[in-house]
Amino acid sequence: MTQKQLTQTPVDKLLQTIDPNKIADESLRQTVEILLNLIEELKSEVKDLRSENQRLRDENNRLKGEQGQPEIKRKQPRVEARNHSSEKERKTPKNHEKGQKNESIKSVISYQLSVIRRMVGDLDPPPTHSTFFVGDLNPGINRSLITVYCSLFTVKIDRQEIIKYPQEKLPVDAQFKGYEEVVVQDIKLTTDNVLFRKEKYYSPREGKTYLAELPDGYEGEFGPGIKALVISLYYGSNMTQSKLLEFLGDIGISMSAGYLSNLLIKNHLDFHTEKSEVYEAGLTSSPWQHFDQTTARVAGVNYTTNIVCNPIYTVYFTSEKKDRLTVLKGLQNQQELQFLLNPFTYDLLETFQISQKIQKSLKLLPQETKFSDLEFNALLEHHLPKLGSQQCTRVMDAAAIAFYHHQTDWPVVQALVCDDAPQFKLLTTELALCWVHEGRHYKKLSPVVAYHQKLLDQFLTSFWDYYRKLLAYQNAPSDEAAQKLRSEFWDIFATKSGYEELDQRKQLTAAKIEELLLVLEHPELPLHNNPAELGARTMVLRRNISYGTQTQDGTQAWDTFMSLVATTRKLGISFFEYVRDRITRTENIESLAQIIRNKTASNLFGWSWQEWHA
Repeated sequence: MTQKQLTQTPVDKLLQTIDPNKIADESLRQTVEILLNLIEELKSEVKDLRSENQRLRDENNRLKGEQGQPEIKRKQPRVEARNHSSEKERKTPKNHEKGQKNESIKSVISYQLSVIRRMVGDLDPPPTHSTFFVGDLNPGINRSLITVYCSLFTVKIDRQEIIKYPQEKLPVDAQFKGYEEVVVQDIKLTTDNVLFRKEKYYSPREGKTYLAELPDGYEGEFGPGIKALVISLYYGSNMTQSKLLEFLGDIGISMSAGYLSNLLIKNHLDFHTEKSEVYEAGLTSSPWQHFDQTTARVAGVNYTTNIVCNPIYTVYFTSEKKDRLTVLKGLQNQQELQFLLNPFTYDLLETFQISQKIQKSLKLLPQETKFSDLEFNALLEHHLPKLGSQQCTRVMDAAAIAFYHHQTDWPVVQALVCDDAPQFKLLTTELALCWVHEGRHYKKLSPVVAYHQKLLDQFLTSFWDYYRKLLAYQNAPSDEAAQKLRSEFWDIFATKSGYEELDQRKQLTAAKIEELLLVLEHPELPLHNNPAELGARTMVLRRNISYGTQTQDGTQAWDTFMSLVATTRKLGISFFEYVRDRITRTENIESLAQIIRNKTASNLFGWSWQEWHA
């Protein structure tokens, strides 16, 4: 131990024992609080300066042709030092009991019936066997919805086999008492190679040959089973193309790498169309939507993947940028942006603090007229040539947002549930911020003084206690409860603790009161953005496995099939069966957009907006 460490140790120990609340003298107590905050500030500054100093040293060594400081990772990294998750604090612990593995079929069927009755009404007559037959249901019941929910709870029986007991091992007086049923799940992986003999006719009079067509899904030397399996394993299970080729070879299928690549990314117009239909139905299903973004790689260049979702669908779209106009374009299904000058545009320009001089010049341009991107840029260059780049961006943002809310061809989102990134602001009428994101800001504070650590722990406890009160409010909303929660919000975030970094962070939170407490006006709004974050995590996992795409066709295919994978899973539909159904055009599975509309009719995700409009 060095002399420096010896002299520091008593000081560090002293810092951990100081509690200003125990100092009777008010003046002295305030002085100690100031000094403790100064220590926190200096510690943070020293840490930043050391990091910057090391970065400059490494850069200097690189310019000299030398190597910088090697990055040696610990064998057991301190996970808690980098962990900013609040899952443990925000969730109320529950006692979990292990259930019985061999649950009887009778109880399973009883549960299935209760779920289906809640969704579509009673069945008449009620099934008495261990499998459901949709054809036996009343004609008035939505069979596609029944099929979806039954698939979540039942096991499809493909064949029955009677296991006989050896007669020679039975005693003479043994009596037959029926059967004991055991369901065993298994699978067969075998080829089904078909030699099609297509009838061919020739008409001498017409000079034309007539040739029978292959069934749907059998084009290109591979059948619908292989195509659906490949797409399902690649997009639904994140298997790489090289491993897919190995797997196909193991089961006796010979496919080239080029054909596999084309199968995964090309000629999927029907799937792209259905994704757009899903997006439109999803946006219509609720006035609020989750939104998040994550990094993507296209041809080695950084792009952004955007995730829009609610409880019954998820859609991905990848863009070159992540600014406000890009998000707005994504909310309109990547349609070309249109711009409009109207009173709403000028309200937004006031919010953007654009000068009255510029606004007066804009009012000389055609009003209530939609412009394309090229037309609007040409107008600005001609009539406002001295407009700065930032001011030009703000004007375009305002005009594009005004057109978005004016148009009626595409559903308009009323509220976004997201983090507080600037590109999400002002796009929608209302904004609901994620409480989990807000909690992460406090988790990133790292006080060195024990007294400040105690203050931070106490605050985090009150933070998540308040969060749980908001959850309780969602189940029983009332004006009285809303008023009480608003008052308590100010008690938590406007009261100074004496720890300056914490108090500064609390001031930033208090400034977002309208966005954080929008749930008091619309209790059905989620308090966090976890669904979109989970969607982003799925894309991050895919990026880690396959790195990225190389072409725009590949990027579009990723977006489409990742959207369909996530949506079918939310709807309780097998993605493999869905892809197979679409390839063979059997239409056993209803349009995903129609299923979303059916579920929307029984789940009012925006009931408070409907009551307000009523």
